[in-house]
Amino acid sequence: MARWSVSRRTLLVAVGLALVAVAVAALVIPRRSVAPPLVDVQLLALNDFHGHLEPPSGSSGQIDGVDAGGVEYLATQLRLLAEEVQRPDTLTVAAGDLIGASPLLSAAFHDEPAIEALGLAGLDLASVGNHEFDEGSDELLRIQNGGCHPQDGCADPARPYTGAHFQYLSANAFVTATGEPLLPPYAIREVQGVRIGFIGMTLEGTPAIVTQSGIEGLDFRDEADTANRYAAEMQEQGVQAIVVLLHEGGTQAGGGGINDCTNLTGPVVDVVGRFSGAIDVVVSGHTHQAYNCVLDGRVVTSASSFGRLVTDIDLRIDPSSGEVVEARARNVVVGRDVAPDAAQKELIGYYRTLLGPVAAEEVGEASGPITRAAAPSGETPLGNLTADAQLAATDDEEGAVAAFMNPGGVRADLDAGPVTYEEAFTVQPFGNYLTTLDLTGEQLDCLLEQQFVTERILQPSATVRYTVRQAGTPGSAADPCAGTKVDGITIGGSPVDPGGTYRITVNSFLAGGGDGFSVLPRATNDVVGGADVDALTAHLGANRPVAPPATDRITLG
Repeated sequence: MARWSVSRRTLLVAVGLALVAVAVAALVIPRRSVAPPLVDVQLLALNDFHGHLEPPSGSSGQIDGVDAGGVEYLATQLRLLAEEVQRPDTLTVAAGDLIGASPLLSAAFHDEPAIEALGLAGLDLASVGNHEFDEGSDELLRIQNGGCHPQDGCADPARPYTGAHFQYLSANAFVTATGEPLLPPYAIREVQGVRIGFIGMTLEGTPAIVTQSGIEGLDFRDEADTANRYAAEMQEQGVQAIVVLLHEGGTQAGGGGINDCTNLTGPVVDVVGRFSGAIDVVVSGHTHQAYNCVLDGRVVTSASSFGRLVTDIDLRIDPSSGEVVEARARNVVVGRDVAPDAAQKELIGYYRTLLGPVAAEEVGEASGPITRAAAPSGETPLGNLTADAQLAATDDEEGAVAAFMNPGGVRADLDAGPVTYEEAFTVQPFGNYLTTLDLTGEQLDCLLEQQFVTERILQPSATVRYTVRQAGTPGSAADPCAGTKVDGITIGGSPVDPGGTYRITVNSFLAGGGDGFSVLPRATNDVVGGADVDALTAHLGANRPVAPPATDRITLG
């Protein structure tokens, strides 16, 4: 009996163990894995806002045949685009030049209104553009961190400036003394469980297009090398989805629409071509153009300027690998046919009240529209008018015989009819001062030859005439004077003597070598005068009504 019962127990145990083994085996049988669903992420992007709180005027206020822009409508459009996808984690980003070269409503308060408005609109991250350096790196840090202006104090002591509610990123602007980035080079944001890295940078050539005091103590490094460095650093942290916010851009060939990429040319093409494969999307800017491209397998976009477009970028990310598996983009017009945002409307009204009546003061009159439309020579009516105004302000007191204006310093057209101080300020918003200096005739010739190296045609005063030889050859960056493009320079009807000395007026930006005109810092006997906008308003008042100047000062031969 005992032997039987032991055998039975042994049998039962054996059977039990076998059943357990079968169960365990069933548990470890390989099953077909189910991939997690892709994560959809929306990015909304803009660039080159330039403090345009209110809708831009004239041709600057249109895009794609539609009246566009104005932060009241921009904020509404951003909200509507976010609501389309019905997700709470949309990120709004920007590619630089949010401030600087701004209309009076923002510029009068050191662009604090623009920063506040963009924060209200939900901006999360932005790269630093060249114009963020217009008032220097200390001022840029104040704009980011808050505090009253060191000279002008708080616009409203009862409502001190608290800083940007978004983060500026600056990967390739380094403090010379320390070798460290001026601002964080990148940021990582988690959206629906996936991590996305954003690298922010401006163009390497910033020192050539910003007043020298603005970039003092800073070094600017190569865009592609810098982006690749920080992309690799983020990959080491497990971030595989990477977006670059790049303040550098390109231009489509004629006829390209806001969502086209027709023979895109410009620095952005080379920069993007040197990016590592880790970078998925590039939000670009600087050229104020609209385009929607795929370059080297990555989406590259630009939303024109002044808040007239928003780029809607849709990413699909594999949550297992963190990689972007699909990216699509579209540029959307910020039309004025939507309800204006109430908070933005209130903000604009607040700063309008602070600004007071100076903005509406009538300073002159134009007999017709005076625009920045370029003639084949490169002259523009408004550029020529500005040069005339600067000469008129310095001919008697400083003995100037000619003046030249950089085309990028003329920022808005003038409509026909009365011209207010605000409109004049919008034409010349940089706060530059007139500088009158001595150039030899040989240096003057070199200055004009250098236009064809820098690819920026200076706007001449009415006293200047010369011919551009289309068969001539430009000089080089190392020796601009070697060019043979310019011939027959006259001032006041008399040929320029290479050995003579001529008093020439330019603005302080050009006098410091801005836009790459390296001849001007070698001039002598420079005298700094009044503000450029004061010269313009005085000229408008003295010649009322002023007519659009002819663009016949440069002849193509």
